[in-house]
Amino acid sequence: MRISFSDPAERSETEPRARELSKIAGLMRITLALTLMLLAIWLIGDVLAVIFASALVAIVLHGLARMLRRHVPVIPYQGAVALVTVAILVAMIGLGWSSGPSISDQFIRLKQALITQSGELRAHLSGSTIGQMVLDHLPASLGGNAPGTGGLGSLGSGLAGSVTGLLSSVFGIIGTLLVVLIAGLYFALSPAVYIDGMIRLVPTQHRPAARELMLTAGSTLWAWTAGQALDMLVVGILSGVGLSLIGVPLALALGVVAGLCNFIPYIGAILGAVPAVLLGLSLGTHEGLFVAILYCVIQFFEGNVLAPLIQRRAVHMPPAMAILSQTVFGSILGAPGLILASPITSALLAMGDKATAPLEDENQTRRDVGEVTEEEEKQQK
Repeated sequence: MRISFSDPAERSETEPRARELSKIAGLMRITLALTLMLLAIWLIGDVLAVIFASALVAIVLHGLARMLRRHVPVIPYQGAVALVTVAILVAMIGLGWSSGPSISDQFIRLKQALITQSGELRAHLSGSTIGQMVLDHLPASLGGNAPGTGGLGSLGSGLAGSVTGLLSSVFGIIGTLLVVLIAGLYFALSPAVYIDGMIRLVPTQHRPAARELMLTAGSTLWAWTAGQALDMLVVGILSGVGLSLIGVPLALALGVVAGLCNFIPYIGAILGAVPAVLLGLSLGTHEGLFVAILYCVIQFFEGNVLAPLIQRRAVHMPPAMAILSQTVFGSILGAPGLILASPITSALLAMGDKATAPLEDENQTRRDVGEVTEEEEKQQK
């Protein structure tokens, strides 16, 4: 039993003040933690992007291994991961052996054709006042005359110094990919070790919630990756077949580019369509128009038919949230941030949805803003 010699009236005055100070201290701790986290993302964003990419690879291997164990339960978990890894390597080697030369040849020819076509487009734009205005406001990295700006991402890379520069100067792109794949394999072989290591950094009373949030993020990333892989495959096949029917050269390479670019929602569709439209314009105005129509039809099918079917089993992300996240992470981390923005945002949204209580009436806001009326809501029910 605690013994206090202070006056009861004095205690009644100091206890509310102590509670207020405790709330302020808690708020300051949260603010400091968020500040340190944002500072770490700013300074060593490239390293964090590699870590997240490795975790994404681990989640893919883990999900495939669990699927294999569901059908063949006698295989131990580490053996299932090893079998999945070997199967992926064999498939990639077989694809490279059979189709690698033709694909690489098409990519080389595609690069040369795009350089030629972009030069002709620049010369055509230089001949008009509007075209010259476009070139003056287009960054030099995209073939324009405007000087490129450093921005937040370049500033963060400069402050990071040798830590982040190591990935680009010593290892390079191939070395970084090897680091991602090897680290992802080790993550997948013993996921509990790394999850428990992260949980130990959390206070004891919050560890069950932290474990649940991490598992939620993992399952969300697995669903997002599986759905996006199917989406990329369908878009790549439809693009390649459609371009070959139109008569555009290098249809196989353009289909691969369209499928890979579709890993980045919304913005990736534009990036994948640009080289195809440029090559279509090299054949004629009608061919370029047909290519643009083809990509519009594919994206309409993907956005209104394919994506809703995939999102029933995967995860739904509002379009505005996806575009804004790509802008934010792209400005901070550069190209890796643009590529990884959607899975990062999906995991954060899933964790936020798990950590917060659901709304009592989910349609109340829709009624208040006029998105739906009470009559329309009754008809939907």
